[in-house]
Amino acid sequence: MNILVTGGAGYIGSVVTEECAVAGHQTFVIDDLSKGHDRLVHEDAKLCVGNINDGALVTALLRDNQIDVVIHMAASALVAESMARPELYYQNNLVAGKILLDSMLEAGVNKFIFSSTAAVYGEPEKQPIEETDDLQPTNPYGESKLAFEKVLKWYEHSHDLKYVALRYFNAAGATQRCGELHDPETHLIPLVLNTASGQSEFIDIYGDTYTTKDGTCIRDYVHVSDLAKAHILALDKLETGSATYNLGLSGGFSVKEVIQAARRVTGKSIPTQVSPPRPGDPAILIASSDKIRRELSWEPTITSLEEIIASAWQWKQRQKQVVGPSSV
Repeated sequence: MNILVTGGAGYIGSVVTEECAVAGHQTFVIDDLSKGHDRLVHEDAKLCVGNINDGALVTALLRDNQIDVVIHMAASALVAESMARPELYYQNNLVAGKILLDSMLEAGVNKFIFSSTAAVYGEPEKQPIEETDDLQPTNPYGESKLAFEKVLKWYEHSHDLKYVALRYFNAAGATQRCGELHDPETHLIPLVLNTASGQSEFIDIYGDTYTTKDGTCIRDYVHVSDLAKAHILALDKLETGSATYNLGLSGGFSVKEVIQAARRVTGKSIPTQVSPPRPGDPAILIASSDKIRRELSWEPTITSLEEIIASAWQWKQRQKQVVGPSSV
């Protein structure tokens, strides 16, 4: 199968690209490298440096390489930034996504896997969250992703698009060759490990008065390689129709629990500082992944928080040998 991965030089995108290549698919990547890194793209994948806003480029890429399926990973994904710059999120996550879909129509491609998010649920009334629960995002990031999910439904109705929307909870960890290299970094586990390695003086805890067991936010972490494998399973689902699935471990860890686990993994003290809560951050997000387990036989293999953190810590140590300590 010929697969195009948008944003395939990013953190999750590079691991999805790796899984596609390892599974024997001819894999192509389009990424403008504004956030991604070309060295993370699997050696068996072909990288096109470009932006999905360029409809003519994408249409040619789809046609010339006889693409069967598009896996759409390219997006803006920072909650705090979306609160300050909602226009950027509607442009990158909705308008650019529509240009991509129109390029697919032009090239005769009608199979699509979408990188969505748990942020579409907002502050859910119950935990764990099921796919049928209310969708009430609390930030423009979640709103822009939900808006694009609605576009997918209408393109399915009018243009016979087959799609799978995968609502990620918190991707974490690393593979042997791919890990998180964000600038700026906003995700908890790499920030904690930056503190453990001495790159930061302390880790900020954004709010400690939430209505949770220790006052800090609770999130459902899923290892990035398990998340990527779900995309391979979703390829078969496209043969029978469209679907939406949550991707998480169906269990949550608080910010303080993540920090304690990182202390055990690294043997470092990891100082903390409590800061004000970030706007738009729900207190708890825990997935029900029963549907994807039942329908696609998805089964995560890395379920220990310590193991997830250890994979990221080991990858971080390897990067010091590859690019030097000042670059990681």
